[in-house]
Amino acid sequence: MNFTDKHTKSLEEVHESVNTLNKTTLWKRILSFFGPAYLVSVGYMDPGNWATDIAGGSKYGYALIWVLVMSNIMAIILQSLCARLGIVYKRDLAQVNRETYPPVINFCLYVLAELAIAACDLAEIIGMAIGLNLLFGLPLIYGVCITIFDTFLLLYLQKLGMRKMEAFIIALIAIIFASFAIELFLVKPSILEIAKGIKPVLPDSDALYIAIGIIGATVMPHNLYLHSALVQTRKIGDDDESKRKAIKWNFIDSTIALNLALFVNAAILILAGSVFYNNGMTSIASIEEAHQLLAPLVGSALAPILFAVALIAAGQSSTITGTLAGQIVMEGYLQIRINPWVRRLVTRAVAVVPAFLTILIAGEDKMTDLLIFSQVVLSIQLAFAIIPLIFAVSNKRMMGTFVIKPWLIVLSVLITVVILYLNIDMVIHEAIDLIDASNSLWIKLLIYLGLFILALLLMITIFYPFFLKRKQTKKAQIHHKQFAFLNVEIMPYKRIALALDFGAKDNVIISNALKYISADTELLLIHVVESAGAKVLGEYVADAETNEDLAQLHIYQQQLQQKGITTNVVLGYRNRTKEIVSICKKQQVDLLILGAHGHKGLFDFLYGQTIDSVRHQLEIPILIVK
Repeated sequence: MNFTDKHTKSLEEVHESVNTLNKTTLWKRILSFFGPAYLVSVGYMDPGNWATDIAGGSKYGYALIWVLVMSNIMAIILQSLCARLGIVYKRDLAQVNRETYPPVINFCLYVLAELAIAACDLAEIIGMAIGLNLLFGLPLIYGVCITIFDTFLLLYLQKLGMRKMEAFIIALIAIIFASFAIELFLVKPSILEIAKGIKPVLPDSDALYIAIGIIGATVMPHNLYLHSALVQTRKIGDDDESKRKAIKWNFIDSTIALNLALFVNAAILILAGSVFYNNGMTSIASIEEAHQLLAPLVGSALAPILFAVALIAAGQSSTITGTLAGQIVMEGYLQIRINPWVRRLVTRAVAVVPAFLTILIAGEDKMTDLLIFSQVVLSIQLAFAIIPLIFAVSNKRMMGTFVIKPWLIVLSVLITVVILYLNIDMVIHEAIDLIDASNSLWIKLLIYLGLFILALLLMITIFYPFFLKRKQTKKAQIHHKQFAFLNVEIMPYKRIALALDFGAKDNVIISNALKYISADTELLLIHVVESAGAKVLGEYVADAETNEDLAQLHIYQQQLQQKGITTNVVLGYRNRTKEIVSICKKQQVDLLILGAHGHKGLFDFLYGQTIDSVRHQLEIPILIVK
């Protein structure tokens, strides 16, 4: 492992914020752990699953149910490993990869992760657009446009806090679950025939493509990044027993949530098998066709309505997790943090483009093909997320006594081997078909080059941690070390606030503050926690970053108090500008000193402006230092 001292704030550090301690009853404490897995599970029942499940059920009946069951078992195991990583090591998978692999490989893994998120978001866009079309008759092109605005729903939920967001997601899951429970009641499928679908079998070569799509739609690669971060929303003790209990309850949480997702996926496949396959309609591959035929074949007008409502709920719930995963990936791999709504718009814009082009060039009837293809893309990326995960949780230097047992390592490796085999087989067959169908030498060369790059990246991902001797240093630190302060002339002010960000500007800010103090002056050290989670959880965040922030302020405080200067510290959350203004007003500050970062133009848009907003809202002197 290569642990670097260089580290920026990532979504992983927002967690440990929902307090699981000091609960009056055991049930309350248990319930306090439940929630993260439900945010993860919505990705396992998004519109991408619908297309693969409908295609599999209509063409092969119940024959591919075993793929769903196998995928669900894989998902439970992998998500539990993610939870273990986040609980014990206090890092998400993206940050662990950054600490493990060299920059070039990290960038490649980042690109693949972003492609997976874009593919997932694409499925959500298409699903939402189709759902709106089925329910209200809205053209798909307009439905795609409407999906852009769900960004504002996400931002609103973030402001309400993590528990409110979890409650919203659980409500949507309940709608989906209830809709398909009623659908199955109306269809009344044969339990005996369903049971036969548990036996592993692939009827033909086309079934492999659909099976891989189901795996890609079920075991979501971006959810591996997401879960390792979300489990840290729970504040637990630092002792081994607390971590052990957290791992246990998060495993139960994952099992319940993912089995709910299994029910939904199985219900879609069973519905397609009962209604279409059993009636000889084996070519039903689109969601629209399925919706149109439900009423006449089921004999109830309620069936297509429930189908459309569940589809919209699935698309809307999944869009939230995609955004959070995008923040984790960007912050973890690239150490870049931008405003959440900007990140959301970027994610959605990347996914909207292919949806628009498909509708405009190929037509609306090709949307289902695009859905299935998006799930295959997800499946291809799976290995590049699973392999680093297994390496991390089996590394004793990282996990200590919580390193996974040999039998679990073997099982995890077997899961990875299965996924790798299916993906390699599928990629080779698809590449051969493309090569045979193309008359262009350049296209053939590009295909060969792409295969070579994927194979090389896969080999590096697998063998790099084992064969390179890398010296372990200390765990990545969030902030720079403290500075020594200059001795300067003191001038009087009663209460001076210093807005600090733990960078090189701090030395300049504090040095300037010392010029304006007297024996009666109090310094107020302010730092606003700027992580994505702080924006969600506000003052309730109690994660690694917050703890380090507070510790850094206390270091500054101690140094200043040694000089005989009265000093207090305050942490702010969510919004830098609002918190600085609020603290200054509440503490009756006489002078505010803050540093200028020099952002201009686009960077002001991406990272936000502070100085201009602060100076317009405060009526006290403000010293801006560069």
